[in-house]
Amino acid sequence: MQKTQIKDFTKGGITKPLLVFVWPLFLSNLLQVVYNMVDMIVVGNVLGKEGISAVSVGGDVTHLLTFIAMGFSNAGQVLIARYIGAGERQKIGRFVGTMCGFLFSCAVLLSVVGIGLQDVMLKLMNTPEEAMQGAVSYSTVCMIGLVFIYGYNMSSAILRGMGDSKHPFVFISIAAVLNLILDLIFVIGFRWKETGAALATIISQAISFISCAFFLAKNKQRFELDIRVKDFLKWDKEMLGALVKLGTPMAIKTASIQVSKLFVNSWINSYGVAVSAFAGIANKVSSISNLVSAAMNTGGSTMVGQNLAAREFGRVKSILKNLAVITLSVATFFSVLIIAFPTQIFGIFTQEPSVLEISGKYVPIAVLLFFGGAMRAIMNALLNGSGNYKINFVTAILDGIVMRIGLAILFGLALQMKHYGFWLGDAIAGFTPFFIGVVYYATGKWKKDQQTNRNGK
Repeated sequence: MQKTQIKDFTKGGITKPLLVFVWPLFLSNLLQVVYNMVDMIVVGNVLGKEGISAVSVGGDVTHLLTFIAMGFSNAGQVLIARYIGAGERQKIGRFVGTMCGFLFSCAVLLSVVGIGLQDVMLKLMNTPEEAMQGAVSYSTVCMIGLVFIYGYNMSSAILRGMGDSKHPFVFISIAAVLNLILDLIFVIGFRWKETGAALATIISQAISFISCAFFLAKNKQRFELDIRVKDFLKWDKEMLGALVKLGTPMAIKTASIQVSKLFVNSWINSYGVAVSAFAGIANKVSSISNLVSAAMNTGGSTMVGQNLAAREFGRVKSILKNLAVITLSVATFFSVLIIAFPTQIFGIFTQEPSVLEISGKYVPIAVLLFFGGAMRAIMNALLNGSGNYKINFVTAILDGIVMRIGLAILFGLALQMKHYGFWLGDAIAGFTPFFIGVVYYATGKWKKDQQTNRNGK
């Protein structure tokens, strides 16, 4: 009998297993940032601020359509972890088939809808006229390849839910290297501009997904995946219900954050192409704040999910303490770095004075983003890992819509801080999940009804 590759986090130490599990997740996130930055750097240096604006806006519109993949994959990861913690590994194969069949159907539907509505969305985004054609080209290619983006998210979530963070890193590494090579070929060599950048992204995602899916199929016995073709076609109603119940608020959270960002960016784009271009660069730089926090959120959710299902509440507290020490330390490091070297950091993407001039006042906002990401990760691990769909729904509405749009309007329009006000409101809103999580933790509700949450009833 082959040795299982499923990791059980309900026994033994906490700090070392957490770091070992999270380290590849961090590297995966780092490569994901590099993966996205390559497009921006190549396009920015070859096509100028108009190209940066086009890729930025086109990417924002496309990313909006990934909300179901992100939300439901994260929910699937938590549910798989909870099956493991509860000793119900025999259910994982049927659940994986149900989740994958459902999400692939969603990807096809959203591709069709997205292509049909992209002109409307780009106009609502106040896309600068100089960048409109490039934004259309970029978003069209990405929407056609949406199924590969969904596929990679699903495959990675399955592996992470079973405690395997190493192989998702391997497959995102493949995507990052391919993306760089194809960017150089398509954008610089063939001069396909924004279309070339999008093709590089989608082709590399497709190969990464296919590699990940092949690995899972080849090693299904070692992952204890008792799965058949019919599981992808005939979905288990109870498992789909559990996935929908937990995944819907997570998807709403992702979608509402993206909608609020589109709202914020639509106003930012109205201040001209230089501001629009800097917004694209700032989004890439701020994504650095999510490198460690996203890894800790993802890894913490799996560990918390397993231990809550096993009713190991003391271990959950220790996991959260470890998350706090690591994420806050890293946020401090990144803050010092950007305060000391702002021009050098933003200058990697462009040397245009009109764009770099904006960077000085953005530094305090970047610091807020770093600490917001760190504090958010601590409590998101508890909120997501608990499987409590109600608290996740409340967090989704407050974090994604009420606070982000409300504060953006307050600072950007009411206080007339213009684009800086919109960025500031978005950064402050990022602390919302932390405060909700603190209240949830203090009430002790996260300890209750674990059996109910696991079964999705």
